[in-house]
Amino acid sequence: MRATFQGSIVALVTPFRGGKVDEAKLRELVEWHVASGTDGIVPCGTTGESPTLSHDEHRRVVELVIETARGRLAVIAGTGSNSTSEAIELTSHAKKAGATGALVVNPYYNKPTQEGLYQHYTAIARSVDLPLMLYNIPGRTSVNMLPATVARLTQLPTVVSIKEGSGSIQQIDEVLQLCGDRLTVLSGDDAMTLPMMALGGHGVVSVVANVAPRETATLVTAAAKGDFAQARTSHRRLLPLVNALFLETNPIPVKTALALMGRCQEEVRLPLCAMQPDTKQKLSDALKRHGLL
Repeated sequence: MRATFQGSIVALVTPFRGGKVDEAKLRELVEWHVASGTDGIVPCGTTGESPTLSHDEHRRVVELVIETARGRLAVIAGTGSNSTSEAIELTSHAKKAGATGALVVNPYYNKPTQEGLYQHYTAIARSVDLPLMLYNIPGRTSVNMLPATVARLTQLPTVVSIKEGSGSIQQIDEVLQLCGDRLTVLSGDDAMTLPMMALGGHGVVSVVANVAPRETATLVTAAAKGDFAQARTSHRRLLPLVNALFLETNPIPVKTALALMGRCQEEVRLPLCAMQPDTKQKLSDALKRHGLL
């Protein structure tokens, strides 16, 4: 199998302090994930608030995560954009910085056709020789990359993985059947990790791993070994926490959770804003029940 991205991969938050990237806390988070058995880190994804990072900040966060990780886990830099040329530029920087690969989300707002999606990813793959993880998340981008398009893209040697966030088990299974061993398929939704892996998926790009990295890794490792009794136990224990982390728009709750745990500031950037008091209390209660506070 040519694909390399699998296991428990965290969609990392970007800590802020006083309007700037909190580099010290970012380094601490990376070290925590190394110690907790996380297999890979995605800096500058949606959970990392990439839409409100400047290009200089984006590049600095990627460089800092790679520098801190020191090859101890995979670093798959978020490099997607709704401009193909910008995505190529960000992916090129990720390669120069030493990233293991790049996570490239479907172009958002433009609503390209299936042919447009194919040409977008093909242009990136032909411009930068770096392993690519496709990212299908229709709820964020308003376009659904169909299994036939994914299968077509696996003809490109650097397209090795997909983060599948369509929410459709039927679609995910079709991707798995069409792409076989040409692609590792990872869940883009924590609640879907176990069912996806039961179908033959290879792991998750996780939000909940930001606050419960070891438990997320335990779930994924158990499922990968076929120990579905342990995987179900982990899944059912994590699910209330997963639900709490989506009481408001991601990454507001997960960053609030990390702040409550003392791991970074609660600060997010507009148009995201602080959690409402009622949902924050529900999140706090869920963290306490889980033993994280």
